[in-house]
Amino acid sequence: MILSEQHKKFRQEMRRFALAEIAPDAERIDREQVFPYEHIPKLNKKGLLGMVVPKEYGGFYTNTLDYAIAVEEISRVCGSTGITVAAHNSLITYPIYAFGNEEQKRKYLPPICSGGELGSFGLTEPGAGSDAAGTKTTAVKRGDKWILNGTKCFITNASVGTTFVITAVTDKSKGAKGITAFILRKGTPGFSVGKKENKMGLRGSDTAFLHFDDVEIPDSDRLGPEGAGFKEFMITLDGGRISIGALALGLGQGALDSALEFAKTYEENGKPLISRQYIQFKLADISMQIEAARNFVYEAALAKDTGEKFTRLSAMAKLYASEAAHSAAYWGMQILGDYGYTERYPMERIYRDIKLCEIGEGTSEIQRLVISRELIRGTS
Repeated sequence: MILSEQHKKFRQEMRRFALAEIAPDAERIDREQVFPYEHIPKLNKKGLLGMVVPKEYGGFYTNTLDYAIAVEEISRVCGSTGITVAAHNSLITYPIYAFGNEEQKRKYLPPICSGGELGSFGLTEPGAGSDAAGTKTTAVKRGDKWILNGTKCFITNASVGTTFVITAVTDKSKGAKGITAFILRKGTPGFSVGKKENKMGLRGSDTAFLHFDDVEIPDSDRLGPEGAGFKEFMITLDGGRISIGALALGLGQGALDSALEFAKTYEENGKPLISRQYIQFKLADISMQIEAARNFVYEAALAKDTGEKFTRLSAMAKLYASEAAHSAAYWGMQILGDYGYTERYPMERIYRDIKLCEIGEGTSEIQRLVISRELIRGTS
């Protein structure tokens, strides 16, 4: 896909920013498994925490394609920071903007879009992952308040977030149509953050449990109508899949960058590795797959920007980009050989990081299910 001059300039700006401000800390963040706190003020100053919200609510919205490019370029050097940006924008600021009333948008969006605070999205539960309709967390109405009880798991930005959007069952008899969404602030009595996960990859990204023990939420913090929570988050996830596709795309490009640089500089029998035709062919294959993934992601972003239905496109973008990136990291590791298996090069970090993209926001199998359902319905 040929980018406009504006998008090309934005990519160059994001590339310079990522290399100068994000890349130097990437290896340490992964090794020490620490959240990249030092990156948050930089991201905030750059407007990257409010990319899907307009200025009137404290955001810096331009378009979805720019947002995808930003996630891609940050993830190209640091997957942990990339997913922090992606989850914050797509899964917390977006649903408040899309489904919140005017009072909620003016109250909750400015601190997390331009105030340097982060948000978090609570959907997944120990018994409700791919089957999000199987939510067990409950919210019972008492007067003008809701009493929330339950547990969420694998929640990105859980420990560092200040504003949360949570789903809970409000009418068990209605199944998925009995799930409602709520906005919740850190520090609310009965609300606590649990165990931080020790993950294989994206180890600088904060992932933990959320616990709710008779948490009182005023009805004014209900996000959208009663029973609309499941539908709201299916819509949210459609857009979130574009950002996970962009995350995967950046990681895959990072794998290609590393493999190409190694092949150019490493010598085998007195000749650069890249002089070997079989290495050239494998690099060509990786490059082709990454470029195809880029077209998928960008096409889905453009569809969202132009108001077209993009459910199938976003699922395809996420699926293809994550599997292409996995292949890039695998073959990149083969090209580097023993060196790729060490921390001397970023390849082993990328290899670990990329796996999440085939699981989070719907596994590859779920994406195939979404695509096939859309095909059967005859929708685009």
